[in-house]
Amino acid sequence: MSRADGRRPVVIGHRGASVRRPEHTRAAYELAVADGADGVDVDLVATADGELVVRHEAELSDTTDVADHPELAHLRTTRVVDGVSLTGWFSQDLTLAQVRTLRARERLPDLRPESAAHNGEQAIMTFAEVLALREELSARAGWPVAVWPELKHPGHFAAAGLALEPRLLAALEAFGLVGDDDGGSGGRSAAGAVVVVQCFEVAPLRRLRAAVPSLRLAQLTQPTGAPPDLRLAGDHRDYADLCTPSGLRELRGWADVLAPHLVQVEPRDARGLSSRSRLVDDAHAAGLAVVPYTVRPENTFLPAELRSGGPRGDLAARGDVAALLRQLREDGVDGVFTDDPAAAREALD
Repeated sequence: MSRADGRRPVVIGHRGASVRRPEHTRAAYELAVADGADGVDVDLVATADGELVVRHEAELSDTTDVADHPELAHLRTTRVVDGVSLTGWFSQDLTLAQVRTLRARERLPDLRPESAAHNGEQAIMTFAEVLALREELSARAGWPVAVWPELKHPGHFAAAGLALEPRLLAALEAFGLVGDDDGGSGGRSAAGAVVVVQCFEVAPLRRLRAAVPSLRLAQLTQPTGAPPDLRLAGDHRDYADLCTPSGLRELRGWADVLAPHLVQVEPRDARGLSSRSRLVDDAHAAGLAVVPYTVRPENTFLPAELRSGGPRGDLAARGDVAALLRQLREDGVDGVFTDDPAAAREALD
């Protein structure tokens, strides 16, 4: 099936061009847009003094050099985040001034040595700095670069007195990105909006929908598990329930975009890809755009039949990611999150 509206899928640089630069850095975002990304994915967590900074997780040791800072050693602790016990350094325990002393590191150095070669070069960005960079990149490109902020662990931060949603809205308003025309007309066109806010939880999206109806919102889902806030509220529905035809119709009440895990669109069995699911068709029938995550070029992330060197090939080597992207285009997706925007742009164009 080809896209019903004839437009090409949008390409969202997942944490920037994170296959080539440490994720969520200025360099990664600049490279993503230079490589043809329509927009960039921006994960948000809060500091002790309430500033939004851009990191994939609340715990900072995987993607920064925080462990190399003896002056911060006393802040190492154990916390439970969304039901998982983690030990390390958490953004909520560091002030913005302390976060600014850190430098970014590649999360997967064995798979991505090109990116790891740039460890220590880039500072940790605030959300406001990313929005300012978005303006610069839009001016360079000659068209509005999109930003897809994700609220990470919003229930966890709210419990700590650091609610993410009001801080997100304040930052967007400061840059003139909240208004009647910032989200477009909704439906499948929502994938092309300048701002799309993502979350794995449901309640934050509901609150944002009530506060700013024009803001485009994306419900993230995964193959297993349930939204943490539904579980805590005693609602026994899981992501699979939300992705049924009836669940998708309900989901449309608080979201414009379904952002499912890649395997929910292209299921895999032990041999590799199996038959495509009906998720894209069902979501479109409910009035939702579909933008799956995350297309990555390395063998370890690809179905067995698309790996270079066969199913047992070098897991760090690049496989036939173009074939996967073309299949997603045929499935009718409205966009993709990808660590390699250049490969996506080439394959989807």
